[in-house]
Amino acid sequence: MNITITGTGSYIPEVIVPNSHFLTAKFKTADGLAITNTNEEIIQKFEAITGISERRYALADHKASDLGFFAAEKAIDDAQIDKETIDYIIYAHNFGDLSADKNQGDTLPSLATRVKNLLGIKNPKCVAYDMIFGCPGWVEALIQAKAFIQSGMAKTCLVIGGETLSRITDEHDRDSMIFADGAGATILQQTEKGGNILAHASETHALDEAYYLYFDRSYESNITDKQRYIKMLGRKVYEFACIHVPKAMKSCLDQTNVQIEEVQKIFIHQANEKMDEAIVKRFYKLYGKSVPENIMPMNINFHGNSSVATIPTLLDMVRKDNLKNHHVKEGDLVLFASVGAGMNINAMVYRF
Repeated sequence: MNITITGTGSYIPEVIVPNSHFLTAKFKTADGLAITNTNEEIIQKFEAITGISERRYALADHKASDLGFFAAEKAIDDAQIDKETIDYIIYAHNFGDLSADKNQGDTLPSLATRVKNLLGIKNPKCVAYDMIFGCPGWVEALIQAKAFIQSGMAKTCLVIGGETLSRITDEHDRDSMIFADGAGATILQQTEKGGNILAHASETHALDEAYYLYFDRSYESNITDKQRYIKMLGRKVYEFACIHVPKAMKSCLDQTNVQIEEVQKIFIHQANEKMDEAIVKRFYKLYGKSVPENIMPMNINFHGNSSVATIPTLLDMVRKDNLKNHHVKEGDLVLFASVGAGMNINAMVYRF
C-alpha cells in the first residue's frame, strides 16, 4: 500500500503589494524608538536578505477559510475524486479567520469545518479539525493524515495550509514586510501504486526556544489599544533554523534506503531566502556534499512568507509546471522541510 499525493491546489490572493508600499511606513525598534535608517535603506537590506520583492494580500471579504476552500476545490478537481469520499479534512493555520476590519481571530467553528461547509460535503463521517503547529503545520498535518491511512481509519484525506498574516502584523515593525496570505491544499490517498511517503521526522524545542515567535503589542508606544501582533526574534529564529533543521532533514532521509544524490527537489518553508539557502547548504555539508544546482524551488520573492501555506502552494506550482525551471516527474524523490513557532521542525521524504 502506498500513501500518495493524488491532487494539489492553491490559491494565491490577487492583491500584489510591492516593497515600495512600505516607503512611507514609520518603523520603530522594539523599544519604540524611530529607526534612523531611511526606508529605502531598510527595504533594500530587507530584500537582499529575504529575497522578497512583493507579497500577496487577501481581498477584504476573504478570510483564511475562504482561501482554504478555493485551494481545496482545485485539489479535489485535480485528484478527480468525489468530495463525499473524503474521510478527514485537516486545516493547518495559526490565527483562524481574521476579518479585515476586526482584530480577533475566529476559530469557532474550526476552519476545517468551515471548508467542509463551503464544499457542501454531506457525509457526517468526513471528520474536520484544525492543526496549530506553526509554519510546519501543513507537513505535520500530512504526517497525521498518513497515520490515519496506515491505520485503516481513512482512505482519503484533504490537508490544507492557509493563513492571512497581513491582518496580524504591526505596521511599525520591519518584520511586517515578510508576511503574506495564501492557501494550499493536498489530497492524500491510499493507492496500490504511485507516489509514496517514505519517512518523516518531527521535533518541538520548547525550553529557551518556545517564545522565539510570540504575540505582543505594537512597537508604536503611543498606541494604547490592546491589539496584539505577531512578533519574532529574527536572529534567534535564523540561528535556530540553521542549526536544527539540517539535522532533522538528515534524520528523516537516513530512515530511508536512498542516497542524498537521489534527492531531486527540496520543498522548504519559504521563510527567508538567505536562511533557506543556509539550511540546505548545511544539510548537504552533513553528507560532505555540495548543493546541486536547481534543487530548491522558491516562490518567496513574489509570494512572501505565508506561513503554513508556503510549501503546499509551492508544491502545487511545481507539480503543475507553473514555476520556471522546476518540475517533478514520476519516480522523483523530494524532501519537505519546515520550521516555525513552537519552535517546531519537521521533514518528510516523498517519492512521486
